[in-house]
Amino acid sequence: MRLFIAITLDEDMKDIYTEIIDELKKNIISGSFTHRENLHLTLNFIGETKRLELVKKLMMQAVEKTNSSSFTLDFGGLGSFRRREGDICFVQVSKESTLWRIQKELESGLNNEGFVVDDKEYRPHVTLSRRTTFRNGYEWRALNNSLSSKSMEVSEISLMQSDRIQGKLIYNKLYSVRLKDCNNS
Repeated sequence: MRLFIAITLDEDMKDIYTEIIDELKKNIISGSFTHRENLHLTLNFIGETKRLELVKKLMMQAVEKTNSSSFTLDFGGLGSFRRREGDICFVQVSKESTLWRIQKELESGLNNEGFVVDDKEYRPHVTLSRRTTFRNGYEWRALNNSLSSKSMEVSEISLMQSDRIQGKLIYNKLYSVRLKDCNNS
């Protein structure tokens, strides 16, 4: 199983960022866009593993150790990571303290159990497109002017499975941990 831990976006946020994706699509030469149902904020990428029960346990422990309750996640403007094969375009996410604590606790737990964790600084974001090459002269950052700061209440973290089915990337929620009462679902 190919797994990652994430915060899934609510329907309103998916609607907003799907509109931005549609605008970006009009101005690209090439690229791959995130499907509406796959929009999320990754906390930790795990990769291929069969240790599902251990990952669930680590998620519960991270929420318990950080004594986390629900929090508001603030989204900002657009940004990009430069890549040789094309840019990754994303929505910036503020480094809210609860988000930061949970992510670091998960990272530590995963690392202690032998999972390979990314050693780069965590930069919270919602990916909109990958391998993106824009038409000459198009300034996608101009979309920031039409984006006012958005926020969303976060009440759980989710364990997601990534599969490619008939060429389409599909993310399925396998498990979640509620932040307010630490009950699983």
